[in-house]
Amino acid sequence: MENGIVDAWRTDGFVILPGFLSADDLAPALGEMDTMFPTPNGFHDGTDPRRTRYVEDEFDGIDKFPFSSTEFSLLAVHPRIVQLAENLLGQTDLRISSAEAWAKYTGATPYEQALHRDYLTHTILVPSTEDRYQHLELFVFLVDVPEELGPPHLVSRDHTDHLPMNPNFYPRRGGSGEFVSTADNSNLYAAEQSGAGPAGTVIAFNTRTFHRGTGLSKPRGARYSMQLIYRPAHVDWGQRMAWAARSHMPEWYRFVHRATPRQLELFGFPPPGHQFWTAETLDGMQQRYPHLDLRPWREAQYSPSGA
Repeated sequence: MENGIVDAWRTDGFVILPGFLSADDLAPALGEMDTMFPTPNGFHDGTDPRRTRYVEDEFDGIDKFPFSSTEFSLLAVHPRIVQLAENLLGQTDLRISSAEAWAKYTGATPYEQALHRDYLTHTILVPSTEDRYQHLELFVFLVDVPEELGPPHLVSRDHTDHLPMNPNFYPRRGGSGEFVSTADNSNLYAAEQSGAGPAGTVIAFNTRTFHRGTGLSKPRGARYSMQLIYRPAHVDWGQRMAWAARSHMPEWYRFVHRATPRQLELFGFPPPGHQFWTAETLDGMQQRYPHLDLRPWREAQYSPSGA
């Protein structure tokens, strides 16, 4: 990976990577899109009975991992995504702490947001400036997202590093409430950069980065994306989702049965060769996950290096 990408993520707080995932990378998930969300026509014509879910609140369009589509679940830990996370975080012992898929439709509900950071729901502490403690957030566009389909806008740390942890939300003209700035913040909006890009675009940022969702204006428009969070394994104060609480869902078993050891490691599975793996635990895993190929773990256990 070019050093400029890592440098931009560290100095600006974000980097926009147009078309980072190829059409072939996206194709399996896109092939199951209609099992996840209404099509644009299905929503706007009112022919999809799921339509009513999306018209109350902007966040109602979010599905959480494990997804009903196994291809969506696998896309969240696609090898190119994992490699990007390793490069930006500068380490390989990582965890995925959140994975969401999000559908938005023009006119469904207001999507315009105030500039903010995500840390209030992503960590029990506050963001650190030290590289070893960073949280990596990713927006992944599954379709083209031009300006009229509400791309996120982001602000470089040059304009925000002096701001305190509270307030966290910065309305354009100020507002009221806990963690909300009361000042005129129009200077921040003048400095923001659009993340608009083609399908496969990935926007990488961290929990110190100010950003916001923008409104959809394209007639009969729809925007489909994923939001992922990766963190170093030792940053255990960044547990946004508890995977054990979601690990007895049918969607979870379908994902595990198709995932690689590396992909499962991101959710906390010990790697092959780890001392957790014994004849007893491997037999138990085969009973819980009957279609999981346990050969990598068994081979490592019985090899001299896995003793």
